[in-house]
Amino acid sequence: MDWIEALILGLVQGLTEFLPVSSSGHLEIGKALLGVNAEDNLRFTVVVHGATVLSTLIVFRKDILALIQGLFEFKWNESTQYVAKIAFSMIPIAIVGLFFKDQVEELFNTDKILLLVGFMLLITAALLAFTYYAKQKEKDISFRDALIIGVAQTCAVLPGVSRSGSTIATGLLLGNKKAEVAKFSFLMVLVPIIGENVLDLFKSDISQAASMDTSVLIVGFIAAFVSGLLACSWMIKLVKKGKLIYFAIYCLIIGLIAIFAS
Repeated sequence: MDWIEALILGLVQGLTEFLPVSSSGHLEIGKALLGVNAEDNLRFTVVVHGATVLSTLIVFRKDILALIQGLFEFKWNESTQYVAKIAFSMIPIAIVGLFFKDQVEELFNTDKILLLVGFMLLITAALLAFTYYAKQKEKDISFRDALIIGVAQTCAVLPGVSRSGSTIATGLLLGNKKAEVAKFSFLMVLVPIIGENVLDLFKSDISQAASMDTSVLIVGFIAAFVSGLLACSWMIKLVKKGKLIYFAIYCLIIGLIAIFAS
């Protein structure tokens, strides 16, 4: 991988991690177009995911600080309940990560990956389209809602199913407040992404990882971080305005292109 490929894939990761168009699906499409071997670039994947985590921390720094301060009051207050809901939402993805990780990884190694991505993008498009017609009740996220949103996040392990799209759309279909759904969706993924990256680092071949040029990693990190920062802030505004239908159309088009190109 050279620095131009790192720049492109870093931008793709940063933008699509937060926009409801599936980062995994777009990364697979990008790697296929660029001829990049994903198995040889595990360290790069970890780095760009780390960049998007950092961008999330910066965008929601005030909210995260308030949650931490609330936790240290050692009371069943609003902050403690919110963190408990996030933990509750992570149960489904934790189960998949612990017991079905190998099966999920096999999906990314199939020769028909573009075909799979295409069909999953169509599912993402349909889910986003449903939110356009959903009636908004503007209610707070309950523990039940958190668990259902967590199940939606688990479905996003499939390449082409958008994590942010599935979780935000599910929250909106449940009648939750738009701004709260967006924030909850982005905060709930921090621990799973960090945990997955740590596991990948332990599993990776150190000698193989060390062979990648450091400048390539830096370019990828900066590209993913800056684009992620912009995409995260932009996505919050888009959810508040209820303009997810445009992403549904986009996913429909890209999904069909991927299917016919496979």
